[in-house]
Amino acid sequence: MGQLSDVTVAVVATNAFEDSELTSPVEAVQAEGATVKVVSTESGTITGKKGTEVAVDLTTAEANPEDFDALILPGGTNNADIIRTDEAAVKFVAAIAEAGKPIGAICHGPWILADADALKGRTVTSFKSLKTDLTNAGATWVDSECECDQGLVTSRTPDDLPAFNAKIVEEFAEGIH
Repeated sequence: MGQLSDVTVAVVATNAFEDSELTSPVEAVQAEGATVKVVSTESGTITGKKGTEVAVDLTTAEANPEDFDALILPGGTNNADIIRTDEAAVKFVAAIAEAGKPIGAICHGPWILADADALKGRTVTSFKSLKTDLTNAGATWVDSECECDQGLVTSRTPDDLPAFNAKIVEEFAEGIH
């Protein structure tokens, strides 16, 4: 068994997610034995910007943050914008963050963390267009391939996936921070 064999990971996403930013981190944590559940605003399937279809396991209204050990927030501008306006998704993400569970957020994925009030005093990176929003939410924004602040792992773009995936596996294995 891998180092994540006892870890259950939620992926919060909806249609128009950035395909590789969902599939690549999921493959990385599954390769280490994690159980992954896709949580979305609606049941059925969601479709990425490039056509990848993913089955939804739970809706944001059904998901219980206590059932999860870690969280992945993929990017995709429309995906991230829709997710952050879903009240149940914001509450779910806020509860995961408040519990100190590790979170991996890439590209536009960190956007919901502003709405979940989970960025005060944290150092993060993201796609550059989010800099102002994340800074206004209390974060220190840096331009780096991968940033980790007490279990909160953030990266900028699909180009950063190798570093992002390695770091989320490490942080998810460590557990609560």
